[in-house]
Amino acid sequence: MEAAAEPLFANSPDALGRNGSTLIPERLEAEVRAIYSRSPLYTSRFPLHTERLHWACFNEIPVLTKKEIVERGHCAFFDDCGEVDAAVQRNEFEYESTSGTTSGPMTVIMENGWWDEQTRRAYAASPILAPFAGTPHRKAVLAPVGCSSNLCPYSDFEFPQRYFNGTAYLNLSSDPFAFSEAEWDRIVVETQAVKPDILEGEPVYLSLLARAVMKRKVTIPSVKAVILTYGKASLQHSRRIMEAFPAPQVDLYGSTEAGYIFVGEAFKDDSQVIDGNVFVELRPFREGLRDVFQIVVTTRERKAMPLLRYLTGDVVKRLTTGFRLLGRERDMFFRADGSLLTTADVDRAFPEDFKCWHYSLSQVSENRWTLDYVADHTASPEVADAVAAAIGPGTRVGTVRRKILPPAASGKFSLLKPLAPQA
Repeated sequence: MEAAAEPLFANSPDALGRNGSTLIPERLEAEVRAIYSRSPLYTSRFPLHTERLHWACFNEIPVLTKKEIVERGHCAFFDDCGEVDAAVQRNEFEYESTSGTTSGPMTVIMENGWWDEQTRRAYAASPILAPFAGTPHRKAVLAPVGCSSNLCPYSDFEFPQRYFNGTAYLNLSSDPFAFSEAEWDRIVVETQAVKPDILEGEPVYLSLLARAVMKRKVTIPSVKAVILTYGKASLQHSRRIMEAFPAPQVDLYGSTEAGYIFVGEAFKDDSQVIDGNVFVELRPFREGLRDVFQIVVTTRERKAMPLLRYLTGDVVKRLTTGFRLLGRERDMFFRADGSLLTTADVDRAFPEDFKCWHYSLSQVSENRWTLDYVADHTASPEVADAVAAAIGPGTRVGTVRRKILPPAASGKFSLLKPLAPQA
């Protein structure tokens, strides 16, 4: 077998069990072969021999993309798709429908209990959330509603039926900018009633919840941790949330199809792979960008619809303290000098006295951008100048204060919107 370069992994060396040879570590090989045994999809794409796997063979296993999952459909992962439907009816399997790609939604199948167990491992990997791992606690969730599954039949119900296994699901619909004041009254009252230990949500939702709480001059002193998930958070979101809920914030990154992948303290650049959940390969994103990678995920201990070498479409930066999630590949913007513009650059550019509940920076033409923002006060001209300087020479930025900034059709918000994905 011809020697091949060992891929770079984000996992801790102990989790992978590196052996320094051309053979892949036994733990990784055991997971690869378990995935092959559980799903016919992978043998149909790339049959494996029976001998020990070398890196050369592992590297030839084609990556799996969202587009391929959507086009093939979830039935491709199973020998008998009719049995999948029967297993859902028996509550052995659960299903969820995600936004997938522009070509259509993605149906995700998971065995009953898998999501809770991988969430427990994610909590255990975080010093902030570890005290809540596997122990009774109360949580309130405010995030996009996705009830095209058997996981969330609670959104149309009154409050008692939306409190399930210690978790209260607060909102009845998506797009927090469309919530009426009466709806925010209800959400705030329910949050007070639940007295959550953990507040979890999409950053824009939680930012607007912070606004509602402060407007009503109430507090939720029970909150011991805030989880920012479902979408990319800006430092503006974080600060507004901290003003209303002064508790440690956790950045918990993952996806419905892959589960939780990274966890760390928000805006501390210390995110680490949740080793018990996934193996994560790091693939250089673009030549000349040091320590910036695409991530390729292999799930662990997943029986239904396991993912092998799954290209998530997200980009991370490796730092000495850990990893920073930069966002979706399609949202990346490269300056004229080839450097990458990220939301962290935009956050740093804002003057200290600038405060907003949410913003979106959109490219209008080659050198023109618009900063739309939701705030209590109009931004000074210095804000536009500072953001333009962060983007690059010759850039002009206009600012527009708005009452609402609705999400995309998928229900997700974008902080940075280049004209088109750039290669």
